[in-house]
Amino acid sequence: MIAILFIILAYLFGSVNFAIIVCKLAGIGDPRTDGSNNPGATNVLRLAGKKLALLVIIGDALKGLIPVLIARAFNVDGVAFAVVALAAVLGHMFPIFFRFQGGKGIATTFGAILALSWIVGIAVFITWIVAALLFRFSSLASLLTMILLPLYIYFFSSLYYFWPMLALSIIVIYRHSANIKRLFSGQEPKLGKKKTNA
Repeated sequence: MIAILFIILAYLFGSVNFAIIVCKLAGIGDPRTDGSNNPGATNVLRLAGKKLALLVIIGDALKGLIPVLIARAFNVDGVAFAVVALAAVLGHMFPIFFRFQGGKGIATTFGAILALSWIVGIAVFITWIVAALLFRFSSLASLLTMILLPLYIYFFSSLYYFWPMLALSIIVIYRHSANIKRLFSGQEPKLGKKKTNA
């Protein structure tokens, strides 16, 4: 029963969308209808610059990190512990507070994974940074990271976490469907550049 409570708590934490809140407080508009129409840090970077994007990244990562750490403190473990991490990311992607219109879950995934397994969290972070520096596409870096996440879990963490994290990877990759199409068509904007309407 306590595991279910923490899964619900994690979803509610995840549902607090910092991209929408930060943009509204800054008077910039709604990232769901401006730029790439995605309420996440990459779109805020394009719309408002590095400082506000960094705030969004920190906020989104913390809402993945905090509920998983709390669950750990209350001795939630095994598959249920990994589901808490999954629930936080699902809250970000389908937030109850914002008509279920959320982001793609990368920063929240980083925070949740770091609390789940710090070794895997570091591996995921390094993978994203290296891929982003090499290719200059946030979406491609995210896709490569999510493809490798289940392998990192399998080799460096508990096997109890594998299936929830595999599900998480599949869902996040699916949320990047439009990005995948733009990558293949050559229309995906690089990091820091505005999305074109071509």
